[in-house]
Amino acid sequence: MPRLEEVANVALRVPSVVLLDLLYRWDVQAFAELLRPQQEEAPWRRRALWHAYYLGHMLCVGVLLLPVRSLVKLYLYGLTLLLLFVGHQTARDYMRHEMEDEFQGAVYQDPVVLSRFLTALTGQIFVSTLCALLMKTKQVWLFCAPLLPLLARLCGLPLQALPVVNAFATSVTVVEVLYVAASHLLAPFHLAAAVCREMAQGLEMYRLVALAMSLWSQLAIPVLFLVFWLVLFTLQIYSFLASSNSLLAQQGLLFIFLSSVAECCGTPYSLLGLTFTVSYLALAVLNLCKFYLLGYDAFQNGNVMHRGVTEGVTLLLLALQTGLLDLQILQRTFLLSIILFIVVTSTLQSMIEIANPIVLALGASQNRSPWKHFRSLSLCLFLLVFPCFMAYKIARFFHMDFWLLILVSSCMLTSLQVRPDLLPHIRVSSCMLTSLQVMGTLFVYALFMIELFQDAPLEKTDEIIYYVNAVSRVLEFLVAVCVVAYGTWESIFGEWSWMGASVIIIHSYFNVWLRAQSGWKSFLLRREAAKKINSLPRATRGQLRDHNDVCAICFQILLSLAMPRGPCNCPRPCVHLPWNPGPRVPGSMGAQ
Repeated sequence: MPRLEEVANVALRVPSVVLLDLLYRWDVQAFAELLRPQQEEAPWRRRALWHAYYLGHMLCVGVLLLPVRSLVKLYLYGLTLLLLFVGHQTARDYMRHEMEDEFQGAVYQDPVVLSRFLTALTGQIFVSTLCALLMKTKQVWLFCAPLLPLLARLCGLPLQALPVVNAFATSVTVVEVLYVAASHLLAPFHLAAAVCREMAQGLEMYRLVALAMSLWSQLAIPVLFLVFWLVLFTLQIYSFLASSNSLLAQQGLLFIFLSSVAECCGTPYSLLGLTFTVSYLALAVLNLCKFYLLGYDAFQNGNVMHRGVTEGVTLLLLALQTGLLDLQILQRTFLLSIILFIVVTSTLQSMIEIANPIVLALGASQNRSPWKHFRSLSLCLFLLVFPCFMAYKIARFFHMDFWLLILVSSCMLTSLQVRPDLLPHIRVSSCMLTSLQVMGTLFVYALFMIELFQDAPLEKTDEIIYYVNAVSRVLEFLVAVCVVAYGTWESIFGEWSWMGASVIIIHSYFNVWLRAQSGWKSFLLRREAAKKINSLPRATRGQLRDHNDVCAICFQILLSLAMPRGPCNCPRPCVHLPWNPGPRVPGSMGAQ
């Protein structure tokens, strides 16, 4: 039952969002000019249209914010009203057919007339019963007004009296509807007062942010806009395919897809729907990546950083910054293809952040399962090839300028870095740089696997890993410097703009200056740690034999580790660790 209530909470609010979207698309000015060519004749019509426009927005927002139970009751009333309309329409059609046949006898005297009467009677009884069920009442006669023309025909009234009876039945239904509406006239005001009281109490207890989060959860905003956009996109795809059969062959499936997506993001409501849709798609891809690498164990300890939020926010910010809503459909399709490219590269970066620790842990854990290694290596191979393919495609179709260089170089930078970039709208996340990062991960993984199949551990493994990461950071820094240099050159000798200058400044601070500071600080700390370690004395084999101590890391006998092919599970061979003699007690962990 709670699941059904959640579905109803979303499904019953979708029509309100659809109406808001249609109202936003409605050009009131053009509609007023179409209805009234001469403005001087009736100036009140323009004001009436604008009042109806704003009133429609208020009603849609009010219905959108209603509680679930009130929404269900509202839809039940609307469905009952629709059924009554269908009943009266059926009675009107029956009356029209009777007057066209001009049969004045009893209904049971003609088989055709009798069949038509029974069909109409069965339909009216079904409608009346259904209305009573919807209104949860046993007084079925309240909804039997559409039956009056059929009863009049059964009683043998002349055909000329049927329109009068039908008009009387319609009047009875209208009176009933007006009575119910008048009896519930103050219900919206009472509901609004209750909502205001709850909001006031919420503000006193939880403050404004907590109240907004509560409304966000109660209205299920992400799922609501997701369903709204999927409905809009499905209808758009259907209209594209139904309009012309040759359109698919002429333009191709990719163009139709991008055009449909561009058509479905022309309003703020549809743009929000696309944002949540992209976020959920990115979340599905990342969960699929986790499941491919770890199986069902991947969902036990989920990472809150990989929720698809970054991809959705990136799309929304880029759409707002570039003025996507104000463009024509062809320009919007072109710009949206670039924005979606950025979102895909951001998703690839998140996939690398998921795969990198898993692959390295798999290599260091000495796991010999071929299937686990195949899954990790196949995903790394995909992340190695696919970003390069994307960079090749976008560089092939667009002229190489500053903005394209940022796109491609950011893709390259992603390959180098393990952490996410610090600037979301410059971080286009992963093309060639994604491949470089994957190459670094595969190199470290290969070191672990070589060490696994050797009897003796590799010397200076941690130094090699440090140098690999250092090379990646240096390449990352050099690419960022080249981007800044190229952007500065283009701004000085090409087309200068405030937007370009601000991007260069922000890019210089986050991707050049902060990276240079972080790299230099890491280098100094590494050098200081190396000096302290090298200043300690190293144990000889005789000292190890005399003390008979154990390693402070892997708890194995140090004398056995000093053998030429001795086993060791430490990050680096224990025999090369500096030695600080402690008390002469076996197992005292005096060697450090």
